[in-house]
Amino acid sequence: MPIERPDLSQVDPAVQAYIEALEAELERLTHRQRADARVEEALAAPLEPSEPPTTLNLITVSAGGQAKRTPRHLYLRQRRGGMGIFDLETAESDPPAFLTIAEESQHLLLITNHARAFRLPVSQLPESPVRSRGQSLIERLPFRPSERLAVVLPGQPSGYLALVTERGHVRRMRYHFLGDNLRPGTLLFEPQELGAPAAACWTRGEEELFIVTRQGKAIRFAEQRVPHSGCLGIRLDRDDTVVAVAPVLEESSVFLLSADGKGSLRQMAGFAANKAPGAGGKVALKTDQLVGAVTTADGDDLFIISKLGKIIRFQAVEVPAKEGVVQGVNCMALRADETTALTVGRMG
Repeated sequence: MPIERPDLSQVDPAVQAYIEALEAELERLTHRQRADARVEEALAAPLEPSEPPTTLNLITVSAGGQAKRTPRHLYLRQRRGGMGIFDLETAESDPPAFLTIAEESQHLLLITNHARAFRLPVSQLPESPVRSRGQSLIERLPFRPSERLAVVLPGQPSGYLALVTERGHVRRMRYHFLGDNLRPGTLLFEPQELGAPAAACWTRGEEELFIVTRQGKAIRFAEQRVPHSGCLGIRLDRDDTVVAVAPVLEESSVFLLSADGKGSLRQMAGFAANKAPGAGGKVALKTDQLVGAVTTADGDDLFIISKLGKIIRFQAVEVPAKEGVVQGVNCMALRADETTALTVGRMG
């Protein structure tokens, strides 16, 4: 029989505050139990086919610029914590470094460590099986001898590109600046002054930026706080560097992945936003080597690739959502290996 909450207006204020605190904690624990139950249900349910045939491609790129594209539906779901399957064949000295998903009709936006930008049609990468060798992107573009890829993501017909450097500086550019009229090799900024590009994401223009470092620290602030000329987004320790940036809202969840294959779905409701960019980061995940971070939504699939070229696909709902700092749960089984990149697949 449900119990109605009595009138507490005549109760001593200290006792009333204590009761309200107990009620808030009970609500938090109930929410956590429901979330854990959803994870257990997802793990117990039989796997459904990953998805019907799609024109979306999973694009894998090595640190040295070897790339391939494969229809996304050819990657079957596994359970979180599985071994994965072999994907891009590269030399041991040239491990996979980037994962992204794009339509064949789209262009890839490639940004180098020299802060130069290039566009490449996805269709120029021949469609390949899951396990296959890539083709060099570097040979298709006028790279300088010391130039290498720093950011790989699909181009977009709207919004803003938020670009963050290794030293924590952030720039925000309108989509048309990086569109069809982009001159190959356009210099986006002077890397000698701000540091080499480290990560980028597309935003709608009214979101927040969640910048994450290799040591698992992060900052969250409104993207509109970034001036036209850019600014310092996060203050870093001397031995730390930026590895990811993701667009978020108060209700968003961000998947954080460490090199040891552990990950966590961090809820932004439990990570307070800063009023302005440029402050030091707060711990987002307990790790010494964070690999990346992506914003997820209900129904999304996560794709993770390792240094040895093994890739795993699983449902994001299998990762427990947490508001506080954790070490993460096992997302990929690794043997003398480590994760190097991830991406998220929007389903439906």
